[in-house]
Amino acid sequence: MSQQGATLQSYNNELVKCIESLRRKREEVHTQILAEEEEKLRVQTDLHILTERLARLTDSLNKKIATRNEYDKTIAETEDAFVKIVESSQSLLQVLKRDSVSLDEDASAAR
Repeated sequence: MSQQGATLQSYNNELVKCIESLRRKREEVHTQILAEEEEKLRVQTDLHILTERLARLTDSLNKKIATRNEYDKTIAETEDAFVKIVESSQSLLQVLKRDSVSLDEDASAAR
């Protein structure tokens, strides 16, 4: 029976060692879980901040693009109007030159 008691004690000691080993491994995993939960919280906070920043940037870009488009439209309209003014000035100059030549001819004929 003494042999059986020794064997039982050996099994008991081995069982205690296994349980302690499992508890250490569990504690390691628990520590990793806590660290990852903290990191997850930081990432969620950063994500929230970045999402808000992205929304502000998108809004700002949309407003600036609209403003730029208005500038483009105004520039195009102004350039078109300027071309028309130049064309009108050329036409007016041609009419003035023609009338001036005509008046000079009439004045020369009247002498």
